[in-house]
Amino acid sequence: MLYPKNLEEKINFQKIRELLKEECTSILGMDFVDKMSFSKDLKLVNRLLDQTDEFKKIIESGEFFPSSNFTNIYPYLERAKVPGTFLYEEDFHEIKLALFTLSRCIEFFLDHEEVYPQLFELLGLVNLNNDLLREIERIIDEKGKIRNNASRELSLIRSQILYEENRLRKVLERIFKDARSKGYTPEDASITIRGGRMVIPVLAENKRKIKGFIHDESATGQTVFLEPAEVLDINNELKDLEYMERREIQRILTTLTDVLRPYIPELRKAFHFLGMVDFIRAKAKFAIKTASNRPILEKTRHINWSNARHPLLEIALKQQGKSIVPLNIQLDHNRRLLVISGPNAGGKSVSLKTVAMIQYMLQSGLLVPLDGHSVCCLFDNFFIDIGDEQNIENDLSTYSSHLLSMKYFAQFSDKKTILFIDEFGTGTEPQFGGAIAEGILLALNKTGAYGVITTHYGNLKQVASKSQGLVNGAMRYDVDKLEPMYQLEIGKPGSSFALEIASKIGISKEIIAYAKEHIGEERVKYDRLLTKLENEKVKFEQLISETQKKERLLEQRLKEYNQLKETIENNKKQYIQEAKAEAKALLDQVNKKIEASIKEIKESRADTAISKRVREEIETLKQEVKPEKRISLAPEIKVIGGEIQEGDYVRLKDNGAIAQVLSIKKKEAEISIGDLKSTVKLNRLEKISHAEMKKEKKSFIKKSGYDANAKMMEFSPNLDIRGKRAEEILSMVQNFVDDGYMLGLKDLRIVHGKGDGVLREVTRNILRSMKSVSKLEDEHADRGGAGVTLITLKS
Repeated sequence: MLYPKNLEEKINFQKIRELLKEECTSILGMDFVDKMSFSKDLKLVNRLLDQTDEFKKIIESGEFFPSSNFTNIYPYLERAKVPGTFLYEEDFHEIKLALFTLSRCIEFFLDHEEVYPQLFELLGLVNLNNDLLREIERIIDEKGKIRNNASRELSLIRSQILYEENRLRKVLERIFKDARSKGYTPEDASITIRGGRMVIPVLAENKRKIKGFIHDESATGQTVFLEPAEVLDINNELKDLEYMERREIQRILTTLTDVLRPYIPELRKAFHFLGMVDFIRAKAKFAIKTASNRPILEKTRHINWSNARHPLLEIALKQQGKSIVPLNIQLDHNRRLLVISGPNAGGKSVSLKTVAMIQYMLQSGLLVPLDGHSVCCLFDNFFIDIGDEQNIENDLSTYSSHLLSMKYFAQFSDKKTILFIDEFGTGTEPQFGGAIAEGILLALNKTGAYGVITTHYGNLKQVASKSQGLVNGAMRYDVDKLEPMYQLEIGKPGSSFALEIASKIGISKEIIAYAKEHIGEERVKYDRLLTKLENEKVKFEQLISETQKKERLLEQRLKEYNQLKETIENNKKQYIQEAKAEAKALLDQVNKKIEASIKEIKESRADTAISKRVREEIETLKQEVKPEKRISLAPEIKVIGGEIQEGDYVRLKDNGAIAQVLSIKKKEAEISIGDLKSTVKLNRLEKISHAEMKKEKKSFIKKSGYDANAKMMEFSPNLDIRGKRAEEILSMVQNFVDDGYMLGLKDLRIVHGKGDGVLREVTRNILRSMKSVSKLEDEHADRGGAGVTLITLKS
């Protein structure tokens, strides 16, 4: 059941029909567009959607499919069904082309039965072979004319006509040539035809000089067109032959029409199929233009649409270079009636009309502009109340017309109904209109109907928030920019933003204050809360967007880091392999040289000169393979030599550090490097003069780049080694303790975790072997307990 009668006009579905007709290639398809109607049959709608979706795939695949000569042959069939009548050559030519298109369509679906099963089923409408097409092709040629060999008689007649025309032309050319030589004809004149007979042009003053019949004259009267007496009989013969040809053609066409007449019932069915194919293709082409898809159609009544778009609005916006804001909507048995509120021009009515249009398109068998994974259902009844139905003749006001619609809705709505009401309750005094609208809304809710309702009334928003089956929806609005966002948010009511818009426009504060006072404090607080909620939502979405951008950037950087790490690892392995290969080659070279030297010495029986030369060669080779010296950061220091005593300044041979000897015990000396104390063997030390100590120390610091202050800034007294392997932590722990001791720190802290205790024991064994460590103990239980080792360094 549809309400009102002009429902399609209300939702502008007629425009959809017009756009579909533009995609049709023939009247056959256009007729189906006019017949297209709303259906509640789930099986039928599914079949129509599948057919269109399959044809959409044909177009998108680029496969060849006939696109021309979808001719409406029904008028020809009407004429041909009367016995004794015949169709003309051009009629049969049109029928032939259309039958050829039909044949190619049938062949296509036969070849693609498995790929397009729903379209293949349409072939059940066709029970026509190619016999008729072959018979027409035998008679009618490619130009739409009767073939010469259509009958033996026609062939003879046309041969005779050709002979007589040639004879006539020869005689006329002779006569015309003679007349022109005598100056009887105008310059640049030639043989022509007048009244179906061949004639020659003659100057009017010379017309009596040639015997014959004048058939016409020029506009000026200076030239006459004359048929010479000599060709009169030939022309008469040609006329007789033309009459004979016409009678034979009529006989052939009558016979061919008699052949066609028994096929008329099958031809009607076949061209019903051809019209349906044209119609389905038009629907598919329209679906591609509007980015429409075949949704999931279920028996259970619920709606879950993603990125739904009004097709006509989207087309209009594209022409203006703008894009549409898609609509997401969900309705189910718990939330059946959606009450949309929000500011004027915020998109409430557009959202309602979008849902109405898409639902009507769906139940008319059209693919719809929303995502393919969207879920749809069918309704038996489709009611709509949009616009002004004021009627002067019936003395109906706007409000009265709305009330009549509401009466109809309340009487006939049920669980199988979807209804649409725009600006619910308007048209009368708000206090009474709101109360009546509230009562009607609750009554409609009891019927179990689904639908979309738009309103400004606050009491309807409150009812929707409290009643099961109803749900609020808000059209979002940017209060700061004073612009609608055209986004529907289901679950909360929308504010009209009347006060905010008035303030932004520049209405005086006194007027706004007066309005607030008369609106009521509670209502103002309610709207203010909605406004605040909208602003917070906008800010929250901005934060989410920024966070998502940062996450994407972080993912990109992490990916780049992993790629770089992988590249370094691969290069490292490559360099190690190359170094090993080079070392092996070098080792082989040395071994060969040594073996050759030994052999040479043996053969010379240890000759002194030869042995000396061999040794020199080996020494040269040793110098060649000797690694290059590392560039030392240690300064050039003059070693004064002598026995090292307590108080002397020394330099460590292995790292160039400058130190002072604190005490000597046997072969070891206790030294201090700044605040760092250490015990080293005497053979690692070199004695330097006290005078050069400061200068050399400064030089060392400058060249080595060691800066205690910078080191202190970078150093952390906490070391986390969790997750490390036991063999990895030796150098880490030693360097950590040495750096802390050198910087004069007293307490250090190593986090190793509890686990099975292996890492803790290895760490503490290393620490116990270090002379700079005074004491080890567990951290306080609240701060890690046995999972953390506290280190006290010697002073």
